[in-house]
Amino acid sequence: MKVLIVEDERPASENLVEELQAIDDNINVVAGCNSVDETVRWLNRNPQPDLILMDIQLSDGLSFNIFKACEITCPVIFTTAYDKYLSQAFEYSSIDYLLKPISQDKLKNAIRKYKNLQSHFTAGSHVSLPDYLNNHDRKRSRILVRKGVEFQAVRVEDAAYFFTEHKLIFLVDKENRKYMAEKSNLSELEEELDKNIFYRANRKFIINANYIKRFKPLERSKISVELILPVNEEIIISQENAASFKKWIGES
Repeated sequence: MKVLIVEDERPASENLVEELQAIDDNINVVAGCNSVDETVRWLNRNPQPDLILMDIQLSDGLSFNIFKACEITCPVIFTTAYDKYLSQAFEYSSIDYLLKPISQDKLKNAIRKYKNLQSHFTAGSHVSLPDYLNNHDRKRSRILVRKGVEFQAVRVEDAAYFFTEHKLIFLVDKENRKYMAEKSNLSELEEELDKNIFYRANRKFIINANYIKRFKPLERSKISVELILPVNEEIIISQENAASFKKWIGES
């Protein structure tokens, strides 16, 4: 596996090389770049590596600028001391986001995630991993969430419903676990979801068709939706949206 390291602090770069070789002696660090400009030059002159470990704050700017200057088709693991770029990082070819100081266990888990993804797309999928990561027209396949002080990615298909409360967006998964989603509003989230699976029930809820237990008519042609999971309040479809909901649920 060929790995490119983009890191402007030499001790951090050397430590990554040592940790990678300790994790898997088949990992070959093909180069180390310490700036946006140097990384762009290297990528334009060399074949794409299998994986890039990339710091975000470099000596001449944010590494996101690299993606604007050249096409990166391989997956990226971002490494940084700051969590404020987390949401932005997943807009690129990111498969993980590691906060410094990076423990060997966290790095090992990130490499394992890469290998698992690579294995999946090699063994039977007609779509390659780089094509999958760089297909910006696809609907979102995972949602970044926060649980306490930690971040993780939840598969969209495992989200039973989303709701907003006190101007925050929450995701409730199939195990009835609640997470705070890294999104600013439901409308933005709605545009990123597969409309064959998810429906904007009202101003507060987006629901997954696979977790609808039943629904029933109410007065004034409204509809009450019951999910498989318990919900703290009734989910009501308005009279204006009742027809579109019935059409959607019939096609889902």
